[in-house]
Amino acid sequence: MTLPTGEEPHACRECVERGWEWVRLRWCASCGHVGCCDSSRGGHAYAHHAATEHPVVVSLARDEDWAWCFPDELFLVRATEPEADRPRGG
Repeated sequence: MTLPTGEEPHACRECVERGWEWVRLRWCASCGHVGCCDSSRGGHAYAHHAATEHPVVVSLARDEDWAWCFPDELFLVRATEPEADRPRGG
């Protein structure tokens, strides 16, 4: 499964079907379903997790760089190397 790129149009299908707007979108790391966040009217990303037990969603918001694990209630963030540990070019 590949995370969608910023070039592709994203939408919460369930909200579109109801004529609703959403706040932010979440991408299911198990199957690729795109649903709206809990702050949105539909809360479809969580509803998808509840129906399927798929554990992890990734934020599709440009200003967010994290994932959420529903069963463990944990934010997942990319590890970064401390500046001193990065290889230096030259």
